Amino acid sequence: MYSSVLSTAISGVEGVAVLVEADVSNGLPMFSMVGFLSSRVREAQDRVWTALRNTGLSFPPKRITVNLSPADIRKEGTRFDLPIAAALLGAFGYLDKEKLQGVCMAGELGLNGEVKGIRGVLSIIDTAEKNGCSLCIVPKKNLPEAVSAGRIKILGISSLKEFLEHAKEDDWGASELPDCKWRSDQEGYQEDFSEILGQETAKKAAVTAAAGFHNILFIGTKGAGKTMIAFRLPTIFPGLNREESMELSRIYSVAGLLDENRTLIKRRPFRCPHHTITPKALAGGGAYPLPGEITLAHKGILFLDELPEFSRASLEILRQPLEQRKIYISRVHGNYEFPADFLLAAAMNPCPCGYYPDRNRCSCTHHQIAAYLGKVSGPLLDRFDICTEMREVPGEMLKGQKKGKSSEELRREISRAYEIQKERYKGTEIRFNGRLGGKDTEKYCTAEKAAKKLLQRAYEKLGLSVRGYHKILKTARTIADLENSDLILESHISEAICYRSLDKKYWK
Repeated sequence: MYSSVLSTAISGVEGVAVLVEADVSNGLPMFSMVGFLSSRVREAQDRVWTALRNTGLSFPPKRITVNLSPADIRKEGTRFDLPIAAALLGAFGYLDKEKLQGVCMAGELGLNGEVKGIRGVLSIIDTAEKNGCSLCIVPKKNLPEAVSAGRIKILGISSLKEFLEHAKEDDWGASELPDCKWRSDQEGYQEDFSEILGQETAKKAAVTAAAGFHNILFIGTKGAGKTMIAFRLPTIFPGLNREESMELSRIYSVAGLLDENRTLIKRRPFRCPHHTITPKALAGGGAYPLPGEITLAHKGILFLDELPEFSRASLEILRQPLEQRKIYISRVHGNYEFPADFLLAAAMNPCPCGYYPDRNRCSCTHHQIAAYLGKVSGPLLDRFDICTEMREVPGEMLKGQKKGKSSEELRREISRAYEIQKERYKGTEIRFNGRLGGKDTEKYCTAEKAAKKLLQRAYEKLGLSVRGYHKILKTARTIADLENSDLILESHISEAICYRSLDKKYWK
C-alpha cells in the first residue's frame, strides 16, 4: 500500500515543500530510504521503527520504501521523523490515508515514541500555508512559537500515542486559532538617551542614522561614550510591524533561538559580536549553513565595537551584504541565500592608545597610527554614510548639565520621519532613505540650487567617489525629513558633508 504526507525542508531560512512517501509491498523484508538524504535523515529509519514498536504497534515483515521528494534537494535534520512515521502508519493501514491530505507535519522522535522539538517551525508553517494545507502538526514544545504565527490551524503533540488519538477525531481535534492584535515591543529598555551628557553632535548623528537607516561610524578618544551611544540606538528605533516581526522570527526559529519565553521577535535586534568572531560565524556557515550574526541583525543593528580589532577577512565579508542586503553562501550540497538588511554601527579609537590627535597624551608613532587605521579598508569605510568624531566631555560641563531628550521623545521624531519616507516611497520596495539606489537618489533627493552647488564643490575638493556623493545626498534627505522640509537645503547638505568629510581627517 502507498501513503504520503507533506513536510518541509529548510534552505537558508526559507521552507521547501517535501512530500514524504511510503510504500509497503510483499517481498524480501527490508527498509529502504531514498531522496538525497543526509546521514541524520537516514538515521530516522532506526528512530522511527523503534518508536513505532515501543508505542505498542506491530508490523508484518514487508518490503518498505520511503522516498522524500523532490530528490534534487538535500534533506537535512531530524524534522522528517514524524512525517515518515505518519506515512508508514498510513501505508500499513493504522491510519486513514485521507486524513493525511492537506496536513503538513514535522518533528523528531525519541525511541519511546516521544515527539521532540525542532528548529524552523515558523518556516514550516509558512510553507504549509503556501501549499494550501489546512493543518500543521508540530511538537508540543514548539506549539507557543507555532501559534504566534496565527494563520492556519496548529496541533501540538507530545507522543505518537497522542498523535494516533487525535487522528480518530474530526479535523484532528484542532481548534481555530484566536485572533491576536499585533503589538510591537519598544518599551522597557534599561538604557535611555537622556543619560548621555554632552556629545550633542554625536547624538544628532545617531538620530539621523536611525531615521534613515544609515550606516554610522563613531571615532574618538577612549571613554568619550562611543559604545554608550551605540547601545542606546535600539531605544530610539520605532517598533517592528507584524510582517517584519514574522520575517525576523523565521530567521531566529531556524537558528534555534526561539523558546517558550520568546515566541516572536518584537524588537529590532541589536547584535554585538566580539572582535574575535570568525568569518563563518559572522556570515553564517557550516556544511548546512545556519544564520550568522549578519542575518541575525536583519531589520536591526549590527554593532562592531573596536572595529580595527576585527580580522580583515571578517570585515571584508560585510561589503557584499551592505550593498545587496543579502548574503549568498555556496556549499557542495547547494547555494543558500540569507537576508541581511541591517544598519551597521561601528566604534573605534583613532590610534592604539586612543588619544590621537592629542599629542600631549598620545605616544603612538605615525607608523603605528597608520597601521592601526589601515586595518579598516577604504571600500568598507566608503560604505558608512555617517562618520562622527567624539572627544571626552570636560568635567566642568558635566556639573549641573540638563538631561537631553529621552529615547521616547527621539523615537517620536524618528517615527514622523519614517511616515514621511513611507509616503514618499509608496508603491516601491524602498522603505528608507539609506536604501536608495543611484537612479532613485537623483529622483527623490531634490535639492535647492545653492545646495547643489555646495555638493558639487565638496565632490571636487574632497575627491569623493560616486557612492560618497550619493551618500551625502541620502543623508541630507534624512536630515531634511527630520526638519519636515520637502526640499534639501544648503544647511542639510553642509551637515551631511561634515559627516562624510571626517574620515579624510584620519585616512589621508
